[in-house]
Amino acid sequence: MKLLKFTFVLFIFVQTSWAQEGMWMPNFLSQNEADMQAMGMKMTAEQLYSVNHSGIKDAIAIFGRGCTSEVVSPNGLLFTNHHCGFDAIQSLSTLEDNYLQNGFWAKSYAEELPVPGLTVTFVDKIIDVTTQVLEGVNDAMTPTDRQSMVDKNIKKVQDTAQKESYQTAKVSSFYKGNQYFLFIQTVYKDVRLAGTPPQSIGKFGSDTDNWMWPRHTGDFSIFRVYADANNLPSEYAATNKPYTPKHYLPISLDGVAEDDFTLVIGFPGRTDEYLTSYAVKSKKDARNPAKVQVREVALGVMDAKMRVDEATRLKYASKYAGIANYWKYWIGESKGLDKFNAVSEKEKYEAEFTKRINQDPALEVKYGHILPRLKELYAEIEPLGVLVDYNSEIFSNNVEMTTIATVLNQLEGIYTANGEAGYNQMKPRFVDFVSGFYKDFDAVVDQEVFGSLMDLYVKKTDKAYVSDLILNGMQGKSGIEFARVMYSNSILKDESKVLALINGDYKDFKAALDGDQFYQMTISQKKLIDEKVNVVYKTKDSEIQNLMRIYMEAQMKVYPEKKFFPDANSTLRVSYGKVTGYEPRDGVYYTPFTYLDGVMEKYKPGDYEFDVPQKLIDLYNTKDYGVYGVDGKMPVCFLGTNHITGGNSGSPVLDAHGNLTGLAFDGVWEGTMADIYYSPETCMSIMVDARYVLFIIEKYGNAKNLIDELKIVHPKKDLNNTKGKTKKSKS
Repeated sequence: MKLLKFTFVLFIFVQTSWAQEGMWMPNFLSQNEADMQAMGMKMTAEQLYSVNHSGIKDAIAIFGRGCTSEVVSPNGLLFTNHHCGFDAIQSLSTLEDNYLQNGFWAKSYAEELPVPGLTVTFVDKIIDVTTQVLEGVNDAMTPTDRQSMVDKNIKKVQDTAQKESYQTAKVSSFYKGNQYFLFIQTVYKDVRLAGTPPQSIGKFGSDTDNWMWPRHTGDFSIFRVYADANNLPSEYAATNKPYTPKHYLPISLDGVAEDDFTLVIGFPGRTDEYLTSYAVKSKKDARNPAKVQVREVALGVMDAKMRVDEATRLKYASKYAGIANYWKYWIGESKGLDKFNAVSEKEKYEAEFTKRINQDPALEVKYGHILPRLKELYAEIEPLGVLVDYNSEIFSNNVEMTTIATVLNQLEGIYTANGEAGYNQMKPRFVDFVSGFYKDFDAVVDQEVFGSLMDLYVKKTDKAYVSDLILNGMQGKSGIEFARVMYSNSILKDESKVLALINGDYKDFKAALDGDQFYQMTISQKKLIDEKVNVVYKTKDSEIQNLMRIYMEAQMKVYPEKKFFPDANSTLRVSYGKVTGYEPRDGVYYTPFTYLDGVMEKYKPGDYEFDVPQKLIDLYNTKDYGVYGVDGKMPVCFLGTNHITGGNSGSPVLDAHGNLTGLAFDGVWEGTMADIYYSPETCMSIMVDARYVLFIIEKYGNAKNLIDELKIVHPKKDLNNTKGKTKKSKS
């Protein structure tokens, strides 16, 4: 009897923990509805996503190219993270009007600042188009032929999709290419900054606190969507009006308590939950360390320059944050995979998979070759992958002059392929890119980054994969000395010269590039890696991806008792969990809440990461928290077990009734391996409390005008007082 009881309890625990894993498609949430309601959700799946009615998904939008935002007022007001709005805020900032440093609060529509190029995208409809996309595809096809057919079918589906003229159609792949969905979307192009705290609040803790708990960051910014007279998308126009949404989110003043249900809905970027043990080991032991090494060097140079010059810090703030983010992420990911023995756990899963297929001759014939072949391929591809990572990190991600060289090489290729007419047609696009590129470019900083990375690359790489122009140029020189020669003689560091070349005659453009040592060095290295590494790497990777598609199909057949969620791919997803603390290491337990007290404990006057505005100090000292404080304390952040990743930044955290209680903005360092191996013990998401957001808007920013257009509710109090009928109240 005791054994049976223990087994039942264990089953419930496993089911509950497992239920918190996953990024589920909102159009199929009915399969998860019972799990979600058992955890405390009071909504139905239909309220989250409805084919025929507006719902919560209609308040959620892609912000820019890689974050999430949500509509929180009937006038198109958007909340997202400060780090999501960072580029926009930086682009609007100058040394005279430094919105990053000082913050910005529009007191009227007229004061809101247009952000050129910024868009928000709403999902109108999701349609299963698997049959159409896989039409004509068969198992006898090579991976290349199969993909060619799939691409052709996707284009046809997108081109013939039934949609309005202002809508877009996009097909995305799910379950490693076993299923496809069409997304009908509406993109709004007039987006304006309405408010942002200074980065001393919105980025408090900066890189030291990134991925860490306890966290005390007010990571939010506020924008507004504008539309034409018909509420449809329009380029910026003075006559545009605030967008009227199909749905907007009420905001809860009651906050969350430990063990409360939480739901996150947004656009997570990329996960790889179904990788094999061979892939995980390669990532942990070889590829992550290579990328970390490169970024560590680049960050060291940037940090030293930014600390001594404010203008450099303004130019490089966003770049540094972007580079540091994944540098720290990869370190945490590898540590987490080690701590939770992810490789051995994957091996156990694969052993069980093999055992199951061996019990069925038909399955063994169809799927028995997959894992052995994947093991061989990962052994072959790993050294090539490390070379790809080194070159990508150095010549694409961390050195800016190599980026310009690559872009100009593309323009040169356009002339070769399409002649002068094609070249002249494309020139304006390149002019626009170049003009934006040099706004935050600093040749002195970039030169030192490049030189330091050259020392690393030549030391770590076989000479067969280093171009002669680099080897000969560095002979008897350090990387810094080599970089000084390369940069001093290059026109690529000069915006006016590059623009003059693009706008001029192609013969002069070609002659200048032929004579530019830096350009020739970059292109020769790129060509060397393309010929010696990328061709072989892509061939092997193509076979891996095809086998992973079959492996995914096999798992779904072999494990019929398991619910499989598709890997994240920047499409709309829902994840659910609970508010709870966690134990990062033996003898240490983190509670799930932080308060303004912790901000003051971390406060370091004059420090670029932990300085605090005097006004916030005054509000703290007087405990002037308005209706947003709780028992004399001001909540700042909280933890949830929701499964999120990059792209979820800015996602709304909803309570059991669908009210906004916070914004997701990070995960804990011990759980960064969640993208490939989820553990409910430490895969925690970090959220900024909605009450802190409102407190900063009203008490710090004096932007009561923004508060007044929000719908603020007390779901817990009203539930107790009215037996389930929610009353509305204004702060």
